[in-house]
Amino acid sequence: MSRWLTQEWLDETRKMAEGQPERPGASARMQYVVTGGPDGEIDYYWILENGHIIESRLGVLEDAEVTLTTGYDDARKIQKGELDANAAFMQGKVKVTGNMAKVMALLPITNSPEYKKLQEEITAITEF
Repeated sequence: MSRWLTQEWLDETRKMAEGQPERPGASARMQYVVTGGPDGEIDYYWILENGHIIESRLGVLEDAEVTLTTGYDDARKIQKGELDANAAFMQGKVKVTGNMAKVMALLPITNSPEYKKLQEEITAITEF
């Protein structure tokens, strides 16, 4: 079991996501910022190509196309499946800067059965 929002967790979840279906055009350089956590602000990023995470690291991606900022409690609820990512976005719980078209193109993936199953599997191996 790995602790949420650590490099170990990012590495493990990236490997788990390798079985996700290819999604042509679902490519983006995404920066995530989680604020208000017990360890302060956490910055991490994903580089997606055709629906696959090819890089997932703690830190700042200087050439990110989009940045998503979420409070710690809401980010945890999204990860646990207690708060739908689309609903959080629509409610303003996820702030987006950058290329909004990229975000809108990726949001439907979060409702796919494969993604929901992966989210459950990741939650099961995560120490919150």
